[in-house]
Amino acid sequence: MSTARDQVGDNWLDVGMLRDIPRRGARQVVTPWMPIALIRTIDDRVFAIEDRCPHKKGPLSQGIVHGSAVTCPLHNWVIGLESGQVLGPDSGCVKTLAVRNVDGRLYLELPGSNEDAA
Repeated sequence: MSTARDQVGDNWLDVGMLRDIPRRGARQVVTPWMPIALIRTIDDRVFAIEDRCPHKKGPLSQGIVHGSAVTCPLHNWVIGLESGQVLGPDSGCVKTLAVRNVDGRLYLELPGSNEDAA
């Protein structure tokens, strides 16, 4: 019998369940590399981005989620969840990581994995 771990491989970190993140909400995952904001949209897509705004390092996991973007709670910079790019007149970006949803369990791709290099 195949497990969720078999479906994602060894280059992925189990970061919890989809149901643990409210729609249009987020939670922070502390990793050895950096704090990550796992953000869930209204349509249940989940994105993983570096949990600090490029402007004043605000915690994006505490921001307002709208569409496929998050607004920083400190100074209202808007970051696109798909690209990590700051939207609008401001500029900058945050690192994004791949997320897989396997039967409601979320996995974060480890930085430097073989798939990350592809």
